[in-house]
Amino acid sequence: MTRYILGIDEGTTSARAFVIDEDTNVVGFGQAELTQHYPQPGWIEHNPKEILATQLEVIRAALRDANIQPSDLSTIGLTNQRETALVWDKETGEPIYNAVVWASRHSTPVVEKWVAEGLGDLIQERTGLIPDAYYSGSKIRWILDKVPGAQARAEAGELLAGTIDTWLIWNLTGRTRFVTEVSNGSRTMMMNINTLDWDDELLGHYGIPRRMLPEIIESNGDFGSVEATFGSDVRITGVLGDQQAGLFGQAAYRKGLSKMTYGTAGVLNINSGSEVQPIPGITPSVGWKVNGEVSYEVEGVLFSQGKTMQWLRDDLQLIHAAPDSEWYAGQVPSTDGVYLVPAFTGLAAPHWDPHARAAIIGMSNATSRLHVIRAGVESMVYQTRDMVEAAYDHGNGVSLDELRVDGGAVKNNLLCQLQADILGIPVVRPKNSEATIFGAMLLAGLGSGIYASFDELEAKWAVDRVFEPDMDRAQADEMYDGWLRAVELTKGWAKPKA
Repeated sequence: MTRYILGIDEGTTSARAFVIDEDTNVVGFGQAELTQHYPQPGWIEHNPKEILATQLEVIRAALRDANIQPSDLSTIGLTNQRETALVWDKETGEPIYNAVVWASRHSTPVVEKWVAEGLGDLIQERTGLIPDAYYSGSKIRWILDKVPGAQARAEAGELLAGTIDTWLIWNLTGRTRFVTEVSNGSRTMMMNINTLDWDDELLGHYGIPRRMLPEIIESNGDFGSVEATFGSDVRITGVLGDQQAGLFGQAAYRKGLSKMTYGTAGVLNINSGSEVQPIPGITPSVGWKVNGEVSYEVEGVLFSQGKTMQWLRDDLQLIHAAPDSEWYAGQVPSTDGVYLVPAFTGLAAPHWDPHARAAIIGMSNATSRLHVIRAGVESMVYQTRDMVEAAYDHGNGVSLDELRVDGGAVKNNLLCQLQADILGIPVVRPKNSEATIFGAMLLAGLGSGIYASFDELEAKWAVDRVFEPDMDRAQADEMYDGWLRAVELTKGWAKPKA
């Protein structure tokens, strides 16, 4: 009898669902876009009820596509946009405000206040994270400040808070399981990275009651049954934040292995083994906790990778679809000195400047839209080198022999070749570029007993193509130096005047 795994992939711009068989063949798929709300420049919100409804819709679509019933499923894996946070009523399930999205700058003043109060070092020591509005804790604090009476209700135990994994699990299990998974917890700026539990001292400083936060459990734990939603006792047995799921799906189970995901954001993850390994500008987090064993990672986040292509498509209307960028960019041999720095909501790793803003630099009368499109593609490559140099330039004894890549953009051969050229190392594209959702489904299969070991999972990873560097190093370094000069010009642009 064939065993099926349902994968739930709740992303930033869309909700998706996959059904695979135990041999990892995709037999069902569903996808729908999510509405993006921009109340003011730099702010991004989602409607939590739309997230839930859309996810249910695509799950049903995937089951129909696979021609199976919920009762045919053996287990469920879930991955999610991570630092997005929301607060809701414990009794009614109604959100008290929209979900504040990970890339949003809503809570920049909150974090700046905490740092001004001297909490910066404590936050970094306890959580491993550089204080920033990116992380969930500051967003929860912002919502509690924004909604009248919310603080008192939170202290009275009337409100719950969490990231998107918690919101979906709570609803899918008929409100019986209020939990989060440890990799998601490590991205909240509230979890102690050593104890893997909420840090009471930080919560006290933040004014966030512990009682409104979910229990933190391991990545292949028992997240509950979806019987209340789908009428069949199928359990969720694997959950990971999206970037950790990508690392897992790339079979990076050993220390030193890494992956780069080109999604809405771009994220470099490096398995750092059983110990926390802080690196300036690059944040340590939990990769996963499986069967009681913890694997840590170091991570660099870029707010705008695929988002840059969306901007070129939707706002500037320079391309009809994101895949078109490869053809347009290939029509010119270079950008002719043009750089696009996509700091739409500030710069993340390794610069961490929330006040930077996007710019197109180096244009002349000869600049065409083709140069701008190519500059957008090249920005993804340069940002990746920023993080690679930060991660491997601190005497940590780890060398990068290759970079495994995934995400929708890696179908772009020009992007992959440029990445190899600028880094000077091979770029490896797997046959399955959907590493994130497959990571969650493989973990669920491990948690439910479909798969027996990490070795069995690793055997399922296969290479599609290796891109070898083919550019003179002096030329690559010169192009990258121009990028660094362009980035410096964008820093501090939106900082309020004293």
